[in-house]
Amino acid sequence: MRIGHGYDVHRLVPGRRCIIGGVDIPHEAGLEGHSDADVLTHAVMDALLGALALGDIGAHFPDTDARFAGADSIALLRQISALMRARGWKLSNLDATVLAQAPRIAPYISAMRENLARAIGCGEERISVKATTEEGLGFTGQKQGIAAHCVCLIEEI
Repeated sequence: MRIGHGYDVHRLVPGRRCIIGGVDIPHEAGLEGHSDADVLTHAVMDALLGALALGDIGAHFPDTDARFAGADSIALLRQISALMRARGWKLSNLDATVLAQAPRIAPYISAMRENLARAIGCGEERISVKATTEEGLGFTGQKQGIAAHCVCLIEEI
């Protein structure tokens, strides 16, 4: 078995969609980034890559590569999941936390879990997604950005 940890953060800016865990959440600002800036899915990918000792998403999908401009992060997660299986590993479980003062994440957690499970190729019972505010503190608390942490456990097939 192996453990991985992922962390990602994106700035909130007007004029962008707010996609988290593959869910397009209605909000007055969205996440800035080269791809769709899906902060949760990026943390999940980094956790899986960390467990596999294969670097981070920047090494696999660099923001200097025009092919990934506006990329669907759930589609990128499918690629990382295929890589994981090809190397002889499967997800045992993952636990992720989204840190956001706004928008409210709780109404979308079920859909996020479903999207992540489908992309990874596992049951939703292996995927935990939680959300928390930071009580107005820091950049997330001041609604300047959204962050996500993820830990995962993978096991040999």
